[in-house]
Amino acid sequence: MELELGLRGTAEVLVGEEHTAPRIGSGKVHVLATPVMINLIEAAALAAIEHRLPPGYQSLGTHLDVHHVAATPVGMKVRATAEVVSVSGRTVSFKVEARDQVDLIGYGTHERVVVNVAKFDARVQKKLSGVK
Repeated sequence: MELELGLRGTAEVLVGEEHTAPRIGSGKVHVLATPVMINLIEAAALAAIEHRLPPGYQSLGTHLDVHHVAATPVGMKVRATAEVVSVSGRTVSFKVEARDQVDLIGYGTHERVVVNVAKFDARVQKKLSGVK
């Protein structure tokens, strides 16, 4: 893998009603839902590294530690960024943040692990075969 420190990725969304807490089921106020912010953060992390992985490999999110510190209303744009701060074996750690057009709305850390897709799928299928 060619994953060096400092790789950065971004992801953006224009907040629509479909992105709000009531629509997602995480609250009653019509502002950007925390799960949507987290999804955007993961998309930014993907954008930082997925294009650098060998064929047949992808990364999977394994840990998030984020703070959602400001509300974003419908109609405002949100941009998430992720920067690689550590690579240890197959584990990649990121510093992440999300900003709307006015404020920092979220920040924290995120970890992803790089997996061989075929081997991962085989383990998932084996697990599924054990379900009764």
